[in-house]
Amino acid sequence: MNKLGLLGKNISYSFSKSYFKKKFEDEGIENTSYENFDIESIDLFPSIIKNTKGIKGLNVTIPYKEEVIPYLDKINKKAKAIGAVNTIKITKKGKLVGYNTDCYGFKNTLKPFVKSQHKKALILGTGGASKAVAYTLKEMGITYQYVSRKLTKGIGFSYDTLTENDISEHQIIINCTPLGTFPNIEECPNIPYTAINKNHILFDLIYNPEETKFLNNGKQNKATIINGLNMLRLQAEKAWSIWNIK
Repeated sequence: MNKLGLLGKNISYSFSKSYFKKKFEDEGIENTSYENFDIESIDLFPSIIKNTKGIKGLNVTIPYKEEVIPYLDKINKKAKAIGAVNTIKITKKGKLVGYNTDCYGFKNTLKPFVKSQHKKALILGTGGASKAVAYTLKEMGITYQYVSRKLTKGIGFSYDTLTENDISEHQIIINCTPLGTFPNIEECPNIPYTAINKNHILFDLIYNPEETKFLNNGKQNKATIINGLNMLRLQAEKAWSIWNIK
């Protein structure tokens, strides 16, 4: 039995498990299972690899996309440049190789919506997913600034310093924070939503709920809104091709 799974923390809601279960059923893929490896701390990771017979690959989610890196034997060039891993392949010799498929999923979801005015972006949050977003925006020739709670090195704005003018100047806004995820659906990043207009794209990496408060605030002001569902589907398929289980 080939085993795949998702490494994360508090992941009972996970998209990946239900996605792959359905994929295996729809495509008649046998002898392969997908399960959640929900761990409290990354130092429990080696025991999963050691004790899971037939393990071939893992997806990695919050909060381990960066923390897992020291445990890997090799890191794909793109994942290394990003500084975050969301897919691990376990080779026949038992080596752990890290990849990043978030960038692929994000790029191919955003691309169809980008118009000539979309030259500058704000990235809300600074975790592992935001690094893949930043890498992709750079690839697409879109300049970006990070927004975080504190103004530290490499952070363009804090939530306290963000003005309506800053929002007007940045026509793409991407939420890479968990704010607004079910069950806390009343939460959203604290930005001046009044400055959003029809030229904006609001992209939320969250997919549950399908329309977060962040996206709804954008919709009220006629912005284009995109949730994280298509990005997840694309990165899952990319991960499947990396694992390449026959």
